[in-house]
Amino acid sequence: MLSGILAAIPGAAAQGVIWGVMALGVYVTYRILDFADLTVDSSMATGAATSAMLIISGMNPLLTLVFAILAGMAAGLITGFLNTKLKIPAILAGILTQLGLYSINLRIMDGSPNVALLKQPVIISLGNIPGALITGAIFAAVVIAVLYWFFGTELGCAIRATGNNRKMVRAQGVNTDTTKIIALVISNGLVGLAGGLLAQYQGSANVNMSRGAIVIGLASVILGEVIFGARFSFAYQLGAVVCGSIIYQIVIAFVIQLGLSTNDMKLFSAITVAIALSVPTIKQNIAQRKPINVMDDVEPTDAPPVQEASADTAGKE
Repeated sequence: MLSGILAAIPGAAAQGVIWGVMALGVYVTYRILDFADLTVDSSMATGAATSAMLIISGMNPLLTLVFAILAGMAAGLITGFLNTKLKIPAILAGILTQLGLYSINLRIMDGSPNVALLKQPVIISLGNIPGALITGAIFAAVVIAVLYWFFGTELGCAIRATGNNRKMVRAQGVNTDTTKIIALVISNGLVGLAGGLLAQYQGSANVNMSRGAIVIGLASVILGEVIFGARFSFAYQLGAVVCGSIIYQIVIAFVIQLGLSTNDMKLFSAITVAIALSVPTIKQNIAQRKPINVMDDVEPTDAPPVQEASADTAGKE
């Protein structure tokens, strides 16, 4: 069993890096914008379908990723429009876009729920795990570098401020509807990129391949924060998200090697996210129950100790 687990780690790490790109997209909306976006449960499949169909048509596999990003961006734009212009609540806007994308993804794949990339040129493949790990790491590093640069610009800072305090940002004359839409476009563009990479890695695109992607993305974000901490620089936090995704995929591979049925993976993912989300609350409760020593709060002073008056002194007085 141990040998099987060790053999599965490289493949899990390679897949974790790809899902890490998707998790970075979830991080943009969930942590930076404070927006619960469920579009990713379909926009990842949109990127995968776009990349797969363009590869079959003869396009360079690297160039297809550009169109996968654009397809994801279009999905994010729709969600942003529904939320900001039509005033549909964030969760409902994401669900509506997610449902609509299912039919669009089938249209992209010419009505077929699955498109195989057998004997098609790809830039990342399951058959070459070391190469896939290196390629995925390069894409993740580039994405982290671009996000680190962008969110240091004036527009990026405005998006981060929108997530922290929308009223304050609006009072400064910033159009928060625009910053919301841009953040959603960026987020789903990254999700679409991850979908294109995953389709090439697996050798196929499936209309249901991104079902539950939001849970995996949240698990990666939370695990990264719990294990590595949300501290230091912004680049460190982004890197922690990718590392959290790798750890999550390795844990999944470990659990499968132990004999857990693949039918139970969604349940396992949900439990993992629930536990990870509850860690801060558990820590806070433990800290509150810790006994407090009153003497620890008394600061020492340089004043001389007070001496009791003697009987003679009291009589003289």
